Order: sequence, then C-alpha cells, then structure tokens
Amino acid sequence: MPHFMIVVSPYYKEISDNLLAGAKAVLDEKRATYEIFEASGALEIPTIIKYGSMRKETHSVSNLAFDGFVALGCVIRGETSHYDIVCNVSADGLSKLSLEHSLAIGNGILTCDTFVQAIVRSDPAQKNKGAVAANAAFGLFEVKRELNV
Repeated sequence: MPHFMIVVSPYYKEISDNLLAGAKAVLDEKRATYEIFEASGALEIPTIIKYGSMRKETHSVSNLAFDGFVALGCVIRGETSHYDIVCNVSADGLSKLSLEHSLAIGNGILTCDTFVQAIVRSDPAQKNKGAVAANAAFGLFEVKRELNV
C-alpha cells in the first residue's frame, strides 16, 4: 500500500483545511496511507519534505519512508515583493527536490492575488487544488513504480 507525506502550512487555516480535505479524499480513494506534517509557512514545506525523504523507517511500497509527497499551502499577494520571493523559492525548492532526488511531489501551494481566489482554488466543491496536488503526486509515484526507479 503506498504511503504519502502531506505537508501543510496552516497560515490561512480555512484554505489549508480545504486543501487538506481534497488531498486526503484522493489518497483515501486510492487506498494510500499518509502522515500529515505542519509547516509554519510555504518556505518551510520543501525542507520538511527533504527531511521526510531522509527518514529511515519504512511503511511504503518503494522501501523509502514515503512513496510520495503532497505540498499544501497558500501565498496571497501583499504590498511588498515578499510574495514573489516566497512563491518562487517554495516552487523552486519543490522542483529541485523532485528532480535531484527523484521524489514524487505534488505542488499544492496556491499563489493567489486575493483571499477570494484562494478560497475558490482550495474549496473541494470548486477548483479543489488539494486533490489536484494529491493526484499529481500519486501519478508520479505510479510512473516511478512502473519504471522501477
């Protein structure tokens, strides 16, 4: 049974709860197990995923601690360039982890101009981006398994 790590930043609680609900529903539907870890913000998500990839204990199909990773959080544009930095650094961190360490990562860190946009994108009854991220991670896991990497 595949085992996943979900890392969620609860900075915007309503949004993170929506994202988490969508991701959990997908993994439950696919009969995967998962553990949930909290990050203080989007910048910390790649680091926690890196730590998870280094965990020795295994519960997974691939003999790693986790078969895949789901990153969930939200960055909303503010008055400064901090938004651009957080968006770029978190996405770059996830991409580098995925490519350099062959990790199956679904990026569900929303980057929105407004809180309303974030609600629509996170809501399981609307855009359901938590589910999209979990499906992406699960799809990458399946390709890794098929290619035996």
